[in-house]
Amino acid sequence: MAIILPFRALRPNPELVAKIASPPYDVLSTSEARQMAAHNPSSFLHIIKPEIDLHDVDPSAEEVYLQGAKNLRRFIDDHLLIHESEPCYYLYQQIMGDHRQTGFVGVASVDEYRAGVIKKHEHTRPEKVTDRLRLMSALNAQTGPVFLAYRQTAKMAELVTLLLEKSLKLYEFTSYNDVHHIFYRIDDARDHHSIEQAFAHLPALYIADGHHRSESAAAFCQQKRRQLAKYSGDESFNYFLSVTFPHTDLLILPYNRIVRDLNDQPLDIFHRRLEEKFVVSPVQDLKKLDSPRQFGMYVDGRWYKLFLKQEFIETDAVAGLDVSILQDNLLSPILGIDDPRTNSRIDFIGGVRGTQELQRLVDGGDYAVAFALYPTSMQQVMDVADAGRVMPPKSTWFEPKLLSGLAAHLLD
Repeated sequence: MAIILPFRALRPNPELVAKIASPPYDVLSTSEARQMAAHNPSSFLHIIKPEIDLHDVDPSAEEVYLQGAKNLRRFIDDHLLIHESEPCYYLYQQIMGDHRQTGFVGVASVDEYRAGVIKKHEHTRPEKVTDRLRLMSALNAQTGPVFLAYRQTAKMAELVTLLLEKSLKLYEFTSYNDVHHIFYRIDDARDHHSIEQAFAHLPALYIADGHHRSESAAAFCQQKRRQLAKYSGDESFNYFLSVTFPHTDLLILPYNRIVRDLNDQPLDIFHRRLEEKFVVSPVQDLKKLDSPRQFGMYVDGRWYKLFLKQEFIETDAVAGLDVSILQDNLLSPILGIDDPRTNSRIDFIGGVRGTQELQRLVDGGDYAVAFALYPTSMQQVMDVADAGRVMPPKSTWFEPKLLSGLAAHLLD
């Protein structure tokens, strides 16, 4: 069974919601966040990236986390944020162009995360987990939701439709990248019971985005349990903030690659080695790819399409992913990128920026070659998670991103 429970949200004053809500902490550099929040003291970035209020400081210094706690107190004392009097569920709807997704806002179980009912598909990096753990400890709050998914069912689809018709709309505004956000509160206790029971019939949940946030919440829970002689399991630290969507709603964009050089080989040798495993076809231009197992490549002012030859195609859940095919057949053996997590010669570009960004970066001279990929599907993400395996780094780019600040979870 899956557990998603209501909670007492700390949420924005409705008059200030568009100023408070911010992009998540991990899609902006410190300098980008500082610039975005420079003339907006109400931005939630002051809480989730508090280093922007300090200068010439290590982002992992203790004073950074203390500054975050100071900023959260200011937001509460100045009534920028309101603490609900009763536990509630919420619905969070995002509209980006023709795409619409609607998820339940609640808290998920750390025990279910540890038991594998909430399934992962990525490794986490210890330093990133430690960063979020230290901020959570300083704030005594969870400020960024974990982006979860469930396999859509007719019952869940019917429940969402019913709740959208009867729930109280708290916020409606348009924000970054022209995404429209609508946030509803579900007040009826009978609806709370229906939601809890509907999730209880789901066999699993899947982390779409937010592996470091969920891992840091689990670490925080473990710390708290060690500090207490007795705990009931009902304390707020046993749960973590989440927004949970049906898998059919979710949009995954490509996560493209750019490489700084051709690994000390002339262009003609590079092409010759490519043709050992790929069919290489020049194209006039490339906006997007039509199907899996084909790749766009921009090098020396020209676009190409690459098709992996049939004899090299893998059917394994991980090896058959497009990101794995590119890594195993091109980036590693031809360009010498053995570990894309740590190799400084490769960078990653979210698909929301399009293939024109790849072309601009290569033409600018800082990169030698760019690769456009077909997006990973949500079905592939769930298949890998169900197999208890992990995907290669930078396999998915979910869009639109969940805003931070629409609901925070204060801890005991």
